[in-house]
Amino acid sequence: MTKLQFRKWQSVQDEVLRRIHAREWKPGQLIPNEADLASDFGCARVTVNRALREIAEKGLLDRRRKAGTRVVLQPVAKATLDISVIRMDVEARGQRYDHQLIQRDISKPPATVSGAMRTSASAQLLQLKALHLADMLPYAFEDRWINTNIVPEATAETFTDISSNEWLLKHASYTHGDITFSAVNANKDQAEALGCITGAALFVMDRITWNGDFAVTKVRIFFAQGHRMQTVL
Repeated sequence: MTKLQFRKWQSVQDEVLRRIHAREWKPGQLIPNEADLASDFGCARVTVNRALREIAEKGLLDRRRKAGTRVVLQPVAKATLDISVIRMDVEARGQRYDHQLIQRDISKPPATVSGAMRTSASAQLLQLKALHLADMLPYAFEDRWINTNIVPEATAETFTDISSNEWLLKHASYTHGDITFSAVNANKDQAEALGCITGAALFVMDRITWNGDFAVTKVRIFFAQGHRMQTVL
C-alpha cells in the first residue's frame, strides 16, 4: 500500500488493525506516537488520531495522555446490536406486520418506573400496552410509559394507526438509551397476549430512551417464545 492510500482514516485504521492482528505490535506493546505514524503513513496527524480513537473504542488499544498508546493485553470484544422499528424487523422476515393497541391510560406509574425514569413520584405519564403481530401471530407485547412533559404531542396521538415504537422515532428527539436483556416467566396478561402458557419463559428487552438528562420513554418488550436476536462482534 502506498502512502497516497493512507489519506483516509479508515485506511490507517485497517493498517493498524492488521499490525495488531499479525502481532507486529504485540499485546501490551507501546506503539509509535501519532507524529511518527503520520510520517510513516504519509498522512495528517489528525487522520491518525481519528483512526486510533476508533480502534480504542473497539477495545484493542489503551490510550493514555502522556503515557502513549498500547495494544491492550486482553482485548474486550464489543457487540453491535441494531435496535430498529419492530415493523421493519417483521417485514424483513417477509411477514405481514400488524399492530393492536390494548390499553392507553394517563396515570401515575409504579415507583420502579418513576424511579428508573427519574420523574416525580406524583407525575402522571402516558402508559401504552400493545401487541405486535407477524402474519397475524403474536410477535411481541410491549408495556410502555411516555413522559408527556418531554413529548407533549403524545397526549393527542391515539396510537391506533401507528405503534408508539414508530411514532416516537418520528416525533421525539433523543440522545442516548439504556438497554437491558433478561428472561422472565410470563404472567397471565403476557401469556394471554402472546398465546403461551402462564409461566412460560420469555425473552425481554427493557429500554429507557433519554434526551439529555430527561427520560423520553421506558418500554418493556416481551417477545413471543422462540424469538432470536443476532449481533455482530
